[in-house]
Amino acid sequence: MTTEELKIKISELLPSVTFEEDGQWLNVIADAKDWLPFANSLRDHPELHFDYLFCLTCVDWKTHLTMVYHFESTQHRHIVVVKSKLDRNKPEIETVSHIWRTADFHEREVYELFGVNFLNHPDLRLLILPEGWEGKNPLRKDFEDPVNMVKL
Repeated sequence: MTTEELKIKISELLPSVTFEEDGQWLNVIADAKDWLPFANSLRDHPELHFDYLFCLTCVDWKTHLTMVYHFESTQHRHIVVVKSKLDRNKPEIETVSHIWRTADFHEREVYELFGVNFLNHPDLRLLILPEGWEGKNPLRKDFEDPVNMVKL
């Protein structure tokens, strides 16, 4: 499926999406409030069938956070990147760990490093950092490390 065909199919699923055309893959911008039904459609639509979530991360832009999801259809061999802007003061988005099992640990990592609350996640707790680091979110740009005096 070409990029233009992907754009048409994705726009049919969620007319409010927008697209960025820079980069290697098609970038889809979707509102966080539409995320869960849209994610289900990406996986379940027979012409899209995005069955593999191979990367999930977050970007801190100082004014807001952006969730970034990379999907591949192992059947159709196409790839898409979905981005969703989150409120910096209350970053939250629905979990997709029940749709793509690979999201489970990725969401936990983003939770502890950026402070994103994944609504309805079955086990949202620290993954890498030791106890006592809850809520410190060391990958956010406003994080200050008093021991190493790191300030971004």
